[in-house]
Amino acid sequence: MLTKKQLDLLDFIHKRVQRDGVPPSFDEMKDALDLRSKSGIHRLITALEERGFIRRLAHRARALEIVRLPDSLAGRTGGFTPRVVDGDRPDAPPPRQARPVTVEAVELDVMGRIAAGVPIAAIAEVSSRVAVPASMVGRGSHYALEVRGDSMIEAGINDGDVVVIRETSAVDDGDIVVAVVQGEEATLKRLRRSGTSVALEAANPAYPTRTFSAADVEVRGRLVGLIRSY
Repeated sequence: MLTKKQLDLLDFIHKRVQRDGVPPSFDEMKDALDLRSKSGIHRLITALEERGFIRRLAHRARALEIVRLPDSLAGRTGGFTPRVVDGDRPDAPPPRQARPVTVEAVELDVMGRIAAGVPIAAIAEVSSRVAVPASMVGRGSHYALEVRGDSMIEAGINDGDVVVIRETSAVDDGDIVVAVVQGEEATLKRLRRSGTSVALEAANPAYPTRTFSAADVEVRGRLVGLIRSY
């Protein structure tokens, strides 16, 4: 049985992965659970891992994968394993032989490389194309970018990953966005607004938060998915 804090953390991680395609940072977990330090998050994650609910991905700092959900969460989120309730119906006929499942895919333009560390020249030209599951993109226009740098590693985004971006300028505070700074530099960062200022936050303590006038930052899209090759 999980404690309330363990259950709350597992629920928070699951919802963020469903929404953003990547797990939250340790700072976001700490704030969500109203803890004073990240050491408490480390203990909760270790407990969840020992109980088989999450798995830390090897060689990827703080990258997490949901393995299963307890019944109390599975009932609210749809869960991982359907539950069958016996009724008054006669036994169903034996199932037919399983058929291969075809996953619909769409091709996106890969618009060069995006820095997850120091900003680079603004992206402008298509360098290649990549196929992604249609369920990942949904409605609207999308494109892909190859990540260079390690400043978003605590958000589960590593050097060499391909990120899927929905083209939009309407984003919420805390979203991971593609931002063009002063019309010349493009970067992948978490966005925070404060009055007439915009902060672009890294997910790596080695990189400082950079703050600009809102007029100097153009949002070119929001992160909706991630593709990783091993």
